[in-house]
Amino acid sequence: MIMELALLFLPLASFIISGFFGKYIGDRLSEIITSLFVSISAVLALLIFYQVIIEGYTNNVVIASWINSGSLNVNWSIKVDAVSAVMLVVVTLISSLVHIYSIGYMSHDKHKPRFMAYLSLFTFAMLTLVTSDNFLQLFFGWEGVGLCSYFLIGFWFKKDSANAAAIKAFVVNRVGDFGFALGIFLIFYLFGTVNYNEVFQQVPQNLNNKLTFFGLQLNSIDLICMLLFIGAMGKSAQILLHTWLPDAMEGPTPVSALIHAATMVTAGVFLVVRCSPIFEYSQFTLNIITFVGMITAFFAATVALVQNDIKKIIAYSTCSQLGYMFFCSWRWCL
Repeated sequence: MIMELALLFLPLASFIISGFFGKYIGDRLSEIITSLFVSISAVLALLIFYQVIIEGYTNNVVIASWINSGSLNVNWSIKVDAVSAVMLVVVTLISSLVHIYSIGYMSHDKHKPRFMAYLSLFTFAMLTLVTSDNFLQLFFGWEGVGLCSYFLIGFWFKKDSANAAAIKAFVVNRVGDFGFALGIFLIFYLFGTVNYNEVFQQVPQNLNNKLTFFGLQLNSIDLICMLLFIGAMGKSAQILLHTWLPDAMEGPTPVSALIHAATMVTAGVFLVVRCSPIFEYSQFTLNIITFVGMITAFFAATVALVQNDIKKIIAYSTCSQLGYMFFCSWRWCL
């Protein structure tokens, strides 16, 4: 329990220290504290991963009761299982390396504590997302990484192109997030809960439910899965909602490494895998995921061939690889 709590809250502590007290403790100390705290989280993630893989360890640490209103009961929890353990290692290791690399890369910048604070806040939001045991906590982390991406992409706010890229990323992601939010509302409407285990247990009993959506009679499970996938499309830059990713390279290079090549853009794939007990009952949505992933993989790779900016080439190649990940994710759901 102590390891899980330390892993989650050390990045938050480093954000508070660097963000609010950075001008008092100085640039160098801000860099050391943020990098050290996130690196400790990475070591703890490796220990948890070892316990999960070798010893079969699972846990659900309830930090606090978050919302109790009518039939809506939501805790703030840390869910540890095989899926979250893998993501914990990916997020913390990459984030710690980016923090350390940023010390040198941003050495001539006048606002180093603020930058390091944003990186740590992003890490905390991503960890909140992958350790959630309910859809509301997941949505909190989901929006948290979206907000941090806006801060980081537009970090050099005096550049018009950086401001435009940050706004574009924020707006395009809101399109996907709107679908995701509708999916969560529909889950609560049908199942009366937003906790993963309780929802997954009720899915087989609701396979034949029908709902009227924009005048169309649709299967409720198909509709939920499609709305969740729309959210995943926005965050993981799938075709039609991919336009923000290449422009987001306007941020500092460590931002590109942290957000657009490793952690934030995999949140959509993580959502599909985490909700596989729902997606496995929707063959229609699995077909859509396969098609969208295939088209994105081919389209983005083709566009990358004619780019002249190396960072945009990397952005489109990332987009293509995410398409492959969605194309393969249907196998997880079967």
